[in-house]
Amino acid sequence: MIGGAALAATVLLLAPTAPAEAGATAGDADDHALGSQIAAHEGGVLERAAPPTPRAGLTRGVDVSAHQRAVNWAAVAAGGARFAYVKATEGTTYHNRYFAQQYNGSYRAGLVRGAYHFALPDRSDGAAQANFFVDHGGGWSPDGRTLPPALDMEYNPYGDACYRMSPRDLVGWIRAFSERVRARTGRYPVIYTSTRWWARCTGNDRSLGGAHPLWIPRYGPRIGALPAGWTVHRIWQYANSGPLPGDQNYFNGDQRQLHAFALR
Repeated sequence: MIGGAALAATVLLLAPTAPAEAGATAGDADDHALGSQIAAHEGGVLERAAPPTPRAGLTRGVDVSAHQRAVNWAAVAAGGARFAYVKATEGTTYHNRYFAQQYNGSYRAGLVRGAYHFALPDRSDGAAQANFFVDHGGGWSPDGRTLPPALDMEYNPYGDACYRMSPRDLVGWIRAFSERVRARTGRYPVIYTSTRWWARCTGNDRSLGGAHPLWIPRYGPRIGALPAGWTVHRIWQYANSGPLPGDQNYFNGDQRQLHAFALR
């Protein structure tokens, strides 16, 4: 069912800058950017890795969070980006106070855009975090300009890498989040994760790859091995800094394929 989600997306486009959640600021503890823990655990100088050589069939994009504050989206579009993912939420308490400026601004600049959620699986169940995410910007509408919601699964920023959860429990948490997002928006979420985290924390689970598009961080000129369950990626986060704001990404396809991905 997508009628409600489509309406929500339409309303959001007209909304003013969203206020912060009670006590939430850009410097709050629960304000972790996509890939921040990948960089911390899998290499501290990844931003200096050689970028991939641009080639036909890839489409440039960015992902941003409150750390980028108000983004000049006209300049981002002029710099060659054609899509953007914007952090909406983390856990069930944090909402990006720059979300409306970033999400709506990217749309107005002509980019295809979507929202992502930073998971904290040890804080609350998957369905609860999915509801919080969808209620605070993580919707989808079949307009060809809205990317499917994305779930950021990476190392725990507060302690044990796998949130002191077993592989079975973590996979169950991801599945509960996914099914609630699909029930509310009509789309399965994109899963952002690294091959190393997936092996360590899900035990190389293969059950989720078929339904969920993969967004993989791999900083350098090549992607390398994909997580278990996937044979192809949709998005490659190839650097955590660069000429555009936030992280640097390629969609695995041209602009026509990017719009098709947004539609289905």
